[in-house]
Amino acid sequence: MPLEKLNREIIACRKCPRLVEWREEVARAKRKAYKDEEYWGKPVPGFGDPRARVLVVGLAPGAHGSNRTGRQFTGDASGGFLFPALHRAGFANQASAESRNDGLILKDIYITASGRCAPPANKPSPDELNNCQPYLEREIQILKPKVIVCLGRIAFERVLKIYSIRNAVWKFSHGAMFSLPPLSFNLHPSSLLCSYHPSQQNTLTGKLTVKMFDTIWKKAKELRDE
Repeated sequence: MPLEKLNREIIACRKCPRLVEWREEVARAKRKAYKDEEYWGKPVPGFGDPRARVLVVGLAPGAHGSNRTGRQFTGDASGGFLFPALHRAGFANQASAESRNDGLILKDIYITASGRCAPPANKPSPDELNNCQPYLEREIQILKPKVIVCLGRIAFERVLKIYSIRNAVWKFSHGAMFSLPPLSFNLHPSSLLCSYHPSQQNTLTGKLTVKMFDTIWKKAKELRDE
């Protein structure tokens, strides 16, 4: 229930005029390949297992991915790389994610993002990310995850802000792991695990390979089970 209430607040959010205008314009204009579909065109909430011990934090919805489907990492190339990996690791019941009604079920994992609206050029501003920050903090407060997997540097920096850790102390790199200090609302030991984002910019260039990504989810399971 707390997650459902939070997600209703996220969906109704209109804090960032630039993002509201952009996400709704994209939903009206549509991409030719999806001209017959109804776009979501609103902030995209997190989704997954409400009792998850693993929390995945991405960047922001894609204009014609999550902004179209209304579900994180669903319907775009990043999700096409992420969900097969989650399926291989046992976190998902299927390897594909095309729509909110495709039967996908996540197991012991919850997926969210640093920003909830599709940004122009896929680049939310610092102020826009700050507007979304309380949503991420509340998700951590509700879920109390044992492992947080950050997909990309921005997600990493957003989590560090919640834990009051300076970037100069901890450095982002693929496969980096850190022990998170307890919070007032999350006292049990937890871990932070870093991965490159599964964007085409990383996957098509070989910066992030299938083997590298599978190693992240294997490690996430080990940390979860410690």
